[in-house]
Amino acid sequence: MTPLPLAAEAMTAEFAAEWLQDARRRTLALAADLSDAQLQVPLLPIVNPPLWELGHVAWFQERWLLRHYGGQAPLRADGDELFDSSGVAHDTRWLPPLSRTDILTYLQIVLERVLATLPAGVLPPDEGYFCWLATMHEDMHGEAFTYTRQTLGYAPPPTAVAGAGSPRAELPGGDVVIPGGEFRVGAEPAERAFVFDNEQWAHPVQIAPFAIARAAVTNGEFAAFVADGGYHRRELWSAEGWTWRNGARAEHPVYWAAESSGGAPGWRRREFDRWLPLGDDLPILHVNAFEAEAYCCWAGRRLPSEAEWEMAAAGGPAPAEAAKRRWPWGDSPPSKPGAIAQWGGGVLGCAPVSAYPAGDSAWGCRQMMGNVWEWTASPFRPYPGFVPGPYRDYSQPWFTPEHRVLRGGCWATRARLLRNTWRNFYPTHRRDVFAGFRTCALALP
Repeated sequence: MTPLPLAAEAMTAEFAAEWLQDARRRTLALAADLSDAQLQVPLLPIVNPPLWELGHVAWFQERWLLRHYGGQAPLRADGDELFDSSGVAHDTRWLPPLSRTDILTYLQIVLERVLATLPAGVLPPDEGYFCWLATMHEDMHGEAFTYTRQTLGYAPPPTAVAGAGSPRAELPGGDVVIPGGEFRVGAEPAERAFVFDNEQWAHPVQIAPFAIARAAVTNGEFAAFVADGGYHRRELWSAEGWTWRNGARAEHPVYWAAESSGGAPGWRRREFDRWLPLGDDLPILHVNAFEAEAYCCWAGRRLPSEAEWEMAAAGGPAPAEAAKRRWPWGDSPPSKPGAIAQWGGGVLGCAPVSAYPAGDSAWGCRQMMGNVWEWTASPFRPYPGFVPGPYRDYSQPWFTPEHRVLRGGCWATRARLLRNTWRNFYPTHRRDVFAGFRTCALALP
């Protein structure tokens, strides 16, 4: 896909149409193979009914581009009542029953009208912003569709192809020592035209020297924690984490199952509707913040703060690398999909933690972009001077101690969403997310 315009440039109608149509193709493909029975998902707090979610995507695009910016009347008299996520309680999204045909028609009509309203040439800044917002919103719901398919044990999304991804590569073990200092965390106003409100704006943070792992924690490393009774040792868990563990009756990561091979105990993992070998060199996946913290306590480590994570991803040791990078490897987008990171959702699942050496940060940390979201130790809070964007409910309602920052994206995240300043956030108990973690030393060597 065409890279996002720089702030000094402007979004054209051709560019906006390309992105809007690409996002819609992906959305439709993610749901096209699901039967009517599969669309009637059970009432669970971590999923949305797929038809409701499709309707919400259409409503959101209509809400901001046709109604808010374009001043048009609503296409559906019941649209707000049905699809406004800020006003429709989660447990009521299963009612009333929604027709697949009606929802697909709604999606089509909204997109057609949006495309018809785009003027030729350069878009006005506000219209360009709302085209970007609608695309990013749809991309995020596309990733949520993959979570739902995993949660319910459906087939892998048809948009992802099983493949080896990047070949295995050598990865020096251990940590990278970063000397710390003052670092500007967040997006610079002049950096890019489009960033979310919770990334605004860059501000100085004083960071103490720290040592961070070159790679994410692997399945093999986490299996050692499980084998050592990690889920049963109260001293390894925070009070909140232990309460969660007992309530969930967690004994191991959610999609693991014990097996015996040749008399030796081991594990398999469920990837969508298939049980696969664990893969000791794959990153641990589908663990929540409590599980990550318990592992860290067992290993004598800790989670990085989000400022440390961003410094390790975007900074560098040499004077020439003093300026922050947009991605860990630099400011240039990859020349082709899959060349530098496991992201975009085109390749199914995770790559080994040693893969993609070309994507290393200037400090030598690998896969800080793509593969798995990485939990940090930081609660999701506003940056100094925070001002909510037009979509006020994107960030502001979730600045709570229960929401934790995740960084870096995962294999299912669209590449155009990601940059070193991007902040994801989820409640600490969520483990349906494609999330793992990397660790920091408790003290410098």
